[in-house]
Amino acid sequence: MPKRNIILTGPPGSGKTTLCRQLANLARQQGINCAGLVCPARFHGSRKVGIDAIDLRTSECRPLAEADQRPAALRTKGYRFDVETIAWGVAVLDTACPCDLLVIDEIGPLELERGQGWVNALNILGEGRYEAAIVVVRPNLLDAFRSIMSDIPLELFTLPVHQPEADQLVAGLLRLRLPG
Repeated sequence: MPKRNIILTGPPGSGKTTLCRQLANLARQQGINCAGLVCPARFHGSRKVGIDAIDLRTSECRPLAEADQRPAALRTKGYRFDVETIAWGVAVLDTACPCDLLVIDEIGPLELERGQGWVNALNILGEGRYEAAIVVVRPNLLDAFRSIMSDIPLELFTLPVHQPEADQLVAGLLRLRLPG
């Protein structure tokens, strides 16, 4: 049976990270070996002040990026990235497989436009040492991602997902349980 490679996309604030976390929690409740990273936003009131990175196997959380304009060795237009957390995330992904469900939130501009960040995730996806993967990719980066990953089958889910599609995604992932 071919691997499932689910690409989750949607505008900012559409719930991509929340859905990844929910799916990972549901998978674990079903005894599914889930690994990878989720990166929830950090808020101060209603203002987004940063992004954290959470290892799905250990629940360890580290600050990934700060929303500011301070100089840094690694930054994008709006964020200053912690290079130690990036290195930690690379190591988390390097040891994530084999697993049943691999979650990568997200493959973004650092990886697809600059060859930095968690660029190792692209090789890990290519190796396919998992039953299913959920990968968050921004809508404006889908073409670049598809081009790089042209050798593997991809299923696209765009949020907001209609409830029947979300239920179908959850149900399909929960059937990943391996015998034994």
